[in-house]
Amino acid sequence: MNWLYPFTSTEFIFIGLFMSLYALYIWRTFRLARQLNTAAWGVVPKFFLRGSYLTLLIIALLGPSFGEAEGDLITTGHDTFLLVDVSRSMNAGDVVPTRLERVKYDIQQLCDTLPADRFGLILAAPESFVLSPLTADHDALKQFMREVHTSVSPSGGTDLCNAIELARQKLVTDSSTYQSVRAIVLFSDGENFGPCERSELARLRSFGLPLITVGVGTEAGSSIREGRNFVRDDNRQIVRSRLNRPFLQELARDGRGQYIEADANGLYVNELADIIRSLKGRTIDQHRAAVSTNKYYYFLLVALGLLALDLIVTIRTFRL
Repeated sequence: MNWLYPFTSTEFIFIGLFMSLYALYIWRTFRLARQLNTAAWGVVPKFFLRGSYLTLLIIALLGPSFGEAEGDLITTGHDTFLLVDVSRSMNAGDVVPTRLERVKYDIQQLCDTLPADRFGLILAAPESFVLSPLTADHDALKQFMREVHTSVSPSGGTDLCNAIELARQKLVTDSSTYQSVRAIVLFSDGENFGPCERSELARLRSFGLPLITVGVGTEAGSSIREGRNFVRDDNRQIVRSRLNRPFLQELARDGRGQYIEADANGLYVNELADIIRSLKGRTIDQHRAAVSTNKYYYFLLVALGLLALDLIVTIRTFRL
């Protein structure tokens, strides 16, 4: 028999607590019986009954696995380029601590959620560039991600569609991606300062490359920190950056993908991971394997039966 979860100190604590409290209960019952000049052996059957279903419940929680069942194990490769907007507007604080820092943390969470996938990293700037090619080494990718900051884009603006086109070229020309499910994920607040031709997005559809856009920021927006001051326009007024949701939604629609929005708690990462998992592609490996199955429900059903018996059957504790 195999176990899904290890036997830890938590189980020992519960068992010890049960034994201690029940021992105290039995001692007090027998003490009271002596005072009443009678016997209290009726507590003994209840002790074994309750001890039995407690033991069965603990076994069920540990996930006992035995027996074998055959099943098909299907592996589908996923190759995804992550595009990160590094314009100055990503320093806005309407997403704590800043838009860019939120994205950096969430990408690390995405790598942990999809450990078998390959990811590449492109920084979207006036001249976008590949920071990391497609790799299954998530630790290296996380290290690259930690070093990303907006100063790599000195002019402050960004050309999102140039970054999308660069990702398309890398995915199409890399022969190692031909058997994989390929996708592009763009993290941005939607402020774009470059041309965006619909014909370029049509190329994504022709190559089966869905574009998933992630909106980072809020409609209320925020000012942009620049050292100890704030970014100002030509009239010396403080610039307020806002999420351009319609533009990102349009990109996702034209790229046959989906638009999702980053939230303060990073819960959208699971939604993003589910979208990537759901993308259909070619199977790169399929084989049958015999595995042990979790049979916790056998022990749980017996424990519930004994629990019901404990509630239904009454045993006289004192013989008066």
